[in-house]
Amino acid sequence: MTLKKTIITLAVILVSLCAVANTKNTNKMENKDAVVVITTSLGDITVRLYGDTPKHRDNFLKLVKEGYYDGVLFHRVIRDFMVQTGDPDSKNAPTGKMLGTGDPGYTIDAEICYPKHFHKFGALAAARTGDEVNPERKSSGSQFYIVTGKTYNDSTLAQMEKRMQQSQQQEVFNRLAKENRDSIMTLRRNRDREGLEKLQNELIEQTMKETAANPAKISDDARKAYTTVGGTPHLDGAYTVFGEVIDGMDVIKEIQKAETDRNDRPVSDIKIIKATIKEQ
Repeated sequence: MTLKKTIITLAVILVSLCAVANTKNTNKMENKDAVVVITTSLGDITVRLYGDTPKHRDNFLKLVKEGYYDGVLFHRVIRDFMVQTGDPDSKNAPTGKMLGTGDPGYTIDAEICYPKHFHKFGALAAARTGDEVNPERKSSGSQFYIVTGKTYNDSTLAQMEKRMQQSQQQEVFNRLAKENRDSIMTLRRNRDREGLEKLQNELIEQTMKETAANPAKISDDARKAYTTVGGTPHLDGAYTVFGEVIDGMDVIKEIQKAETDRNDRPVSDIKIIKATIKEQ
């Protein structure tokens, strides 16, 4: 969809920034990583939760302490992409039941720290509903996924980077259109096509100027990861990555080999037996 076609829709895409530490906060956990061991029916997975995504870190730790994850299934497994879990409705779910909509009844504000945190092999990220119903990209209160992905060559990454820049332009234009909504609606009511086109061109010019000053790019670290260990770069900047696997990716590899049904649920249940916080 071109920029000109979107001025009437006024779609709003709000990208939340990485959380900024409050220097007045005396919480000892502030900006500190945490480590959790997830014991599954196939083995242990140890994850590090990033201190610079504190809302997600603290929520995950809270759920672990409550035993929330004990007994939940890996309900969505897609080879060379990711494995997903955290749906409370999956506990003791009968065979064939469609899963993936359960949560604790709340969402978490996005803490998208891209390009610092990206969807490399082993990344831990929060699941969420789509942009059409969730423009602020808030995360599920409990569901998360671990990235497996695949490797990419430089040519493919260059094409992805181009699409990222087009998406960036669209998002900036949508924001500017929202900011000028009153003017747009007035011009439409007055059937002032000339004025509407003039404003449209001004917003496009402003969009191109703004995005040219800071174009979306795949960082050197991300490029190195995606061409060596792999990942899922097309998710970058759209989902909160709040940790990574530091031990147990062999278990994740085994999980992603599972035979699945048409809803990507493993035919044979793979579950989290328990999750525990590791003292550091």
